[in-house]
Amino acid sequence: MTQYGMPTSASRPRAEVVNDFLRGVYAWMSGGLLLTAGVAWATVTIQPLFAFAVNAMIFLILAELGLVFFLSMRIRQMSPSTATGAFLGYSALNGLTLAPILMLYTQQSVAATFVVAAGMFGAMSLYGLLTKKDLTSWGSLLFMGLIGIILASVVNIFMQSGTLGFVISGIGVLIFLGLTAYDTQRLKVMGETAPAGDVGALRKMAIMGALQLYLDFINLFLFLLRFMGVSRD
Repeated sequence: MTQYGMPTSASRPRAEVVNDFLRGVYAWMSGGLLLTAGVAWATVTIQPLFAFAVNAMIFLILAELGLVFFLSMRIRQMSPSTATGAFLGYSALNGLTLAPILMLYTQQSVAATFVVAAGMFGAMSLYGLLTKKDLTSWGSLLFMGLIGIILASVVNIFMQSGTLGFVISGIGVLIFLGLTAYDTQRLKVMGETAPAGDVGALRKMAIMGALQLYLDFINLFLFLLRFMGVSRD
């Protein structure tokens, strides 16, 4: 049996292997989001922890980036337990870095934004799973758009333009909706070639897929929050 309760025989129908792999992806993604939410809640509740998150923000972001690159580049060489620890560590760190941002907005608007983001993410992920259209061509366009909004965001740090920030947020929402569908379809294809009998490899692949969808969701949520978030001021 796998960790998801499915037989490990290589003779299993391929559809079962794909479904097992995708369940693992969404299970790990959901676990990562719950951990992020729990750490964020603890951070805003415990004043010393919140002060640490604010004061160490740059270092925490650098640590997050390091973990993402480490997990992306080295996952094939990692043990399943190391990959799991790196993903959960990233999720926890993200809770620390998100807490000061979430405190800028009312709890009601954060909750409403989360619900909207979850609905939009779910719809686009379902589209990526069910559509017969090949979304491969979206990849290069979405990547270029992502680079564009990163550069525009850096420029806007100095310009402090509300209009440019609004445009960046709108484009960001569209890009991460597209990436959700694109990544979901890519993960479905990955599942079609997943090793049915290798539990460790399946687990690492599921964690990598979970990280991709986790990042899509978090970024979609943050860009939507700029539209829907109500300031505490």
